Amino acid sequence: MQFEEFSREQLPGLVRFAAVLTGDRELAQDVVQDALVRAHQGWRRVAAADRPDLYLRKMVVNGYVGWRRRWYQRSVHATADVSRFHQPTAPDPAGRIADADQLTGLLAQLSRAQKASIVLRFYEDRDDDEIAEVLGCAPGTVRSHISRGLGLLRVQLHESRLDEGKESV
Repeated sequence: MQFEEFSREQLPGLVRFAAVLTGDRELAQDVVQDALVRAHQGWRRVAAADRPDLYLRKMVVNGYVGWRRRWYQRSVHATADVSRFHQPTAPDPAGRIADADQLTGLLAQLSRAQKASIVLRFYEDRDDDEIAEVLGCAPGTVRSHISRGLGLLRVQLHESRLDEGKESV
């Protein structure tokens, strides 16, 4: 398969994956574009992989992790007013996620490996072996990331619901 055909086929799914991973559609497009540029430069290596689609997702994850590291070093600013992060926005029409901002905030509290593992599992519907290949770790480590990440999400969601209950009283 030629790079152009492969990238055309993979682009929509990659952008959706990166958007969930980053929580920002524009950043997702940038991360995917960077990954595709690197994939084009090393196309022989990518095409020779057992699963080029997973290899490309690994490039997206690595690009995102690197971007986060560079961004954090340059532009982390503390805020005194965190109340705006708990204000509800329009509900999701499907009723699956009550508040997309809340989900983004909850996911932001996870480690990068936990977040990537959860997004790959529940958004991309990948199994442990595929996720392990993308993250470059053992399948047991993937299960650990997912278990710990989901545990943290449950605690954070419970705490945010308790906080909402206090505000409405």
